[in-house]
Amino acid sequence: MPVALIALAIAAFGIGTTEFVIMGLLPEVATDLGVSVPTAGLLISGYALGVVVGAPLLTALGSKVPRKTVLTGLMVLFIAGNVVSAIAPGYGLLMTGRVIAALSHGAFFGVGSVVAASLVPKSRQASAIAIMFTGLTVANVLGVPGGTALGQHLGWRSTFWAVAVLGVIALLGVVALVPRQPVTEGQSLRSELAVFRRPQVWLALAMTALGFGGVFASFTYIAPMMTGVAGFSPGAVTWLLVLFGGGLVVGNLLGGKAADRALMPSLYVILAALAVVLVAFVFTAHAQLPAAVTIALFGAAGFATVPPLQARVMAKAGDAPALASAANIAAFNLGNAGGAWLGGLAIGHGLGYTAPNWIGAVLAAAGLGVALVSGALDRRPATRTQPEIPAVHR
Repeated sequence: MPVALIALAIAAFGIGTTEFVIMGLLPEVATDLGVSVPTAGLLISGYALGVVVGAPLLTALGSKVPRKTVLTGLMVLFIAGNVVSAIAPGYGLLMTGRVIAALSHGAFFGVGSVVAASLVPKSRQASAIAIMFTGLTVANVLGVPGGTALGQHLGWRSTFWAVAVLGVIALLGVVALVPRQPVTEGQSLRSELAVFRRPQVWLALAMTALGFGGVFASFTYIAPMMTGVAGFSPGAVTWLLVLFGGGLVVGNLLGGKAADRALMPSLYVILAALAVVLVAFVFTAHAQLPAAVTIALFGAAGFATVPPLQARVMAKAGDAPALASAANIAAFNLGNAGGAWLGGLAIGHGLGYTAPNWIGAVLAAAGLGVALVSGALDRRPATRTQPEIPAVHR
């Protein structure tokens, strides 16, 4: 394994921690800044919006800059955003810090995926992407619970200081370990934008938004589902989330290995498995042991989609993968927001806390439908010559 992947994974760990840890610190933030918990919750929405905007924008601005330089600049931006959050005297500046940090999120994962793929032979590129995203999955297992505990004991600002330190470590790792890659000949913003004229790129983005929308339709409401339906105590939710996080780590690595062997067949199987697990969750949520087992399987199936979805959009972008890769990160976040909204809509209409599982299953099945269409187009003679992930400068 190239050591540069470790630097990318550490950066992903910090980014994942700062994205999700705010969920566990909302009461402390709200009390300290004198705002309501729902108002504090908008810090999550603000971050997501920053990811959606920043992913394509910053990637496009860096299209003529060496990728190592882009990654370095993005980590500086990430550190700055967390420092601003840590010192923010009021809600407005805290929101500003969150958005600044979020701007680096999508672009880093987009460009980082391309860099990770460039470090290994083509037959291992999805696994390399999975190793980088392992940092994000481990953030859910260790970073978020640890950051929440730190913030609850030493104040929420200490969490953002800790994440800023992680950012510094990741920055030093990128500078020291990631090889410098010259700008690909002929690469420009125009060539990056041109990939969006390809229907297969849009189908890949749709797969991502629908598939991950299915994950977040259910996951967003996992706490009330487990306490209100399965009968777990509120204190047990933390351990259930650790169980879910363990599933994320396993699923991410297995998804990468499967995608290296057969990309589209892997996507068919994983999306189908996700839909089946979510349908089962409607019924297993009513008993504690089956619910706990299903949560682990849900995490594994949900994050097994990430490496193949990212590899697919890069493959269909051909010789200009960076912007499409970043756009795919934005699609993940659009799926997160859309799935959470649809799940909340179902609960709001009195369908109960298990209803989001049905919503998630339908979204995952829709993602599978798009994947089948995309795969069928691959088999048409006119599309067989479409370039895959190119050989990149090392």
